[in-house]
Amino acid sequence: MQSTDTRRWELDALRGLMLILMATTHLPTRYASALGQPLGFVSAAEGFVFLSAYMAGLVYAARGRRDGDTAMRQAFWGRAVALYACQIALLGFAFTVIAGLAVAGRQPAVTDLLAFYLEQPLTALLSAALLLYNPALLDILPIYIVFMVVSPLVILHGRRGAWGWMLGLSLALWVGAQFGLGPALYRAALQLVALPVRYHDMGAFEILAWQFVWMLGLWMGATHHEPGQAPSPRAPRWMLALALSLALVCFVWRHLVGQEPLPGVPVVNLMFDKWTLGPLRLLNFLALLLLVVHFGPRLRQALPRLRALELLGRAALPVFCAHLVISLVALALLGEATDRRSWWVDTAVLVGGLAGLWAVAWASRGLDRLRQRPRAKDRRRAAVRASDAPR
Repeated sequence: MQSTDTRRWELDALRGLMLILMATTHLPTRYASALGQPLGFVSAAEGFVFLSAYMAGLVYAARGRRDGDTAMRQAFWGRAVALYACQIALLGFAFTVIAGLAVAGRQPAVTDLLAFYLEQPLTALLSAALLLYNPALLDILPIYIVFMVVSPLVILHGRRGAWGWMLGLSLALWVGAQFGLGPALYRAALQLVALPVRYHDMGAFEILAWQFVWMLGLWMGATHHEPGQAPSPRAPRWMLALALSLALVCFVWRHLVGQEPLPGVPVVNLMFDKWTLGPLRLLNFLALLLLVVHFGPRLRQALPRLRALELLGRAALPVFCAHLVISLVALALLGEATDRRSWWVDTAVLVGGLAGLWAVAWASRGLDRLRQRPRAKDRRRAAVRASDAPR
């Protein structure tokens, strides 16, 4: 983790914004459709994955240069263990409290989500512990765990000048994902071992596609302060104009038509598919990324610090887990979003859910301060002993 005085507040604020957008999308209210994908055919997930990778590369690569490669690997793997613990806790909550509420209330919004667990509970439990079974909403952290385990090796090879071919390989895997590489590998694995989980129960996100967003962020973060690294070249005007045009077209298109680009035309919609990170969706994301990288420093100087968003971003992991808990509880009690439900109820669910996220962020900051007090006292005592030592 970054210390308080070296954190990039704008990155924390952006992560906080992504968390709010994700919570707004996952809470079962009519606001989800209206506020989902507000910047075009790009969701908060792309931004959150990229920012997480960028900050991981920025922080852990710097630790590797300062404390050595072993320290960097331990930091990455320690974070992976923390993520795994959170995933197990969320699964335990979903398989007990949420499943119980849904079955008792005959709530299909959750019984469909946990269908494999309700059909084969023991197999589902063991498969979930191995990160093979990942029901909807609970299929994001397993991807992060895989990325965290692999990232130290990627950074170490990148230091040896391998970033070019690794990014090329990552892009090739993304292309393969567009043509069904993931299901093909699953079918090949079935010839070797009897996998207990169906492919669609392993998670909605196609990891072979989404790894490209992670790799891009990891590369940009890890090389940001690398010794001897030349400053990033400024994008030419034609590229900025093209990115701005594409971003504006997608923004207007999304808000005129809705979140489905062309209803009834599956070929076009597949190009914007979220789960496989379709090519037009990726272009929309890259256009927004280029604009943020170019205009971000000016906006950072012009905008006031957004403390509320920073608070959420600094406590990203507990807030992320809290938004899943709140969303699952809302689904189990209320079911999916519907026009038959009162706007007042939807508004109360949304406001209450977001308030819950800030409460978790406040509590997380308080715990961090309590943990830091003994360390601060130890540093002061060490400083006193050093000043009293004979010279």
